This record gives sequence, C-alpha cells and structure tokens, in this order.
Amino acid sequence: MTVPPPLSLADHSLGLAIHTATGQLGLALQRGENPVAQQTWPLDRELLNQLHNCLGDFLPSQQWSELDYLAVAQGPGSFTSVRIGMVTARTLAQQLQIPLFTISTLACFAQSLVKTCGDGELLAVTMPATRGYFYGALYQIVGEKLITLDGDRLWLPEDWQQLMADKGVKQIHATPDQLGITAPQLLTLAWQHWLLGDRPHWSAAQPFYGMSPTDPVAN
Repeated sequence: MTVPPPLSLADHSLGLAIHTATGQLGLALQRGENPVAQQTWPLDRELLNQLHNCLGDFLPSQQWSELDYLAVAQGPGSFTSVRIGMVTARTLAQQLQIPLFTISTLACFAQSLVKTCGDGELLAVTMPATRGYFYGALYQIVGEKLITLDGDRLWLPEDWQQLMADKGVKQIHATPDQLGITAPQLLTLAWQHWLLGDRPHWSAAQPFYGMSPTDPVAN
C-alpha cells in the first residue's frame, strides 16, 4: 500500500470538476487546496441541453484560460450521463491543452465521508447495478487520505458480504441517487494526483460505464 506524500500548501493551481454521472450536474472550482465555488443543478434529461449553459454561468469566459487542469467523474452511473460528462471534459481539455483527471464516482462519494472516519478505518461504499449485482469499492483512510484497497467492480451480495466479513467491515455506505454534490470531492482527489506530478492527457480519459443488462459478468 502506497501512502501519498504530504500535500503542498504552496500550490496555486486552478482546477475545475465536472460531475454528471447521476444526472445531477455538479461543478466545482478550486485554487490549490482552497475551494472557490461549487454548484449543482438537477438536470436529469435536460443535462445535454443545459450543460454548456451551466458551465458558462459558472465560469466566466475570461477565466477558462486560467485553468490548469480538469477533473471528471468517470462512472459508474447512468450510461448517458457519464458519456455526456466525459465527452464534454475531453473536448474542453483538448481545446485548453490541459490535463484531464478521471475519478471514480464511488471514490468521490467515499471522499465525502473521510472526515467522519478515523485513521486506518476501512470505508466500504456501494451503488446499485442490474440483475441483482451492485458496484462496490473498499478504501482505507490513512492520514485523512483515501487509499483504494479494492476499486470499482461488480459484486453479488453474497460475495460482497464475504469480503466484508473477511475484512471486518461493519458499516457499508450506499450512495445517494444524486451525486453531483460530490464535485468538490472529485476535485480534491484530482488535485492530490496533480500534486504527485500526474498530468494525464485528455485522450487517455476513459469512462467506466459499468454494466448493461446484456453484459456478461466476469469475476
């Protein structure tokens, strides 16, 4: 297990997060470690039509050139909503020629719970899928940082319960229906990667659509 280095307080990078994975649009802006602004919109079926207007209202046109990086929620979530966010983020990162970080939807939610956990505590989160499966991920809190032990994957209930028993996890956190509210946490996780020196090219950004009803399940 790799523990991230201490965060740098001297960083003044400007990052923008775009979270669309559940149909609730969440945008967040951060300068270094300091939140600048955040906002959510319950767009759902209007996400495609309204996303660019919301971006324009949230970030004045003269500030786009100041961005150092972008972050986008890669899923799991709604296929259409994830795709809209990913295409938008890739297009913007390409035009601005800045790095694009893709962050798990489950990790964003888990990050929102970090301050309620103790050092070394295990944090398990789940999201509904289809055909009796669900998405699950297991993290550990180390120095108020989120460490991935078992990333996003499909689980059957009995297999997940066995993992929880083996790891001694007593509490499991289910994601709410709307996750655009975790855009600030999306940005926090991206910023941590930024501080480590990661500069992912926009073309490497790929969505995690998860499972469709016709997909085979591989363990």
